Amino acid sequence: MPPNMDFNSRSIDSNQTGPHARLVETVTKHIQHPYRQPLRQHNIEAFDRLQQRMQAHPNQKFILDSCCGTGMSTRIFAERFPEHLVVGIDQSAHRLSKQGTITPDNCFFLQANCEDIWRLCVSDNMPFEQHYILYPNPYPKAVHLKRRWHGHPVFPVLAELSESLTLRSNWVTYLEEFAIAWGLLDARKITTSTAGKDQPLTLFEKKYSDSGQILHQLSTEHHSTTTQPPRQ
Repeated sequence: MPPNMDFNSRSIDSNQTGPHARLVETVTKHIQHPYRQPLRQHNIEAFDRLQQRMQAHPNQKFILDSCCGTGMSTRIFAERFPEHLVVGIDQSAHRLSKQGTITPDNCFFLQANCEDIWRLCVSDNMPFEQHYILYPNPYPKAVHLKRRWHGHPVFPVLAELSESLTLRSNWVTYLEEFAIAWGLLDARKITTSTAGKDQPLTLFEKKYSDSGQILHQLSTEHHSTTTQPPRQ
């Protein structure tokens, strides 16, 4: 028996054998009918705090780490890119409370829902050089397509949010679907690869890697010469 059962993570189990049959139909509908869900007040207030932080450092460049959980990846990016402000977003106060006591000065955490913050950032023309979505909940049951980010009505906003985007998952179908959906939105080239094992970026990544699972990465091409993804 392995010495630490905490890292025996089960592989994704899905009733899909490939990309969802209704993926293109779903994404096309969301492109044609923009997301109009009313903004929630606590997200507006969180965005106001972000605006104030950015305005206080107008010459700083920005990186976005969505669904950052405990903020492990946010802190790693802040250390790797000290000239940038790295913004970590997670809706869970409990997860964010586990971020620890040592946080780089160029980290900024928001307890908020990504879908509202993304829309507010695009509306305000906030210029993120790089956007990371690391190990989102894959919602692997076919019936839950619309819970995946590429099946969510807010998905079209992502193409306007940053110059480049990096997504990771231990379920290759998630990345395959995301690539198809992205192709309906944006002409930027997509590259896929196996994520490196030099340093885990998240607790999920460590858990999956320690369980022997393959970690997959998708990256969109940069508009221009900007922040490069962390070395693998």
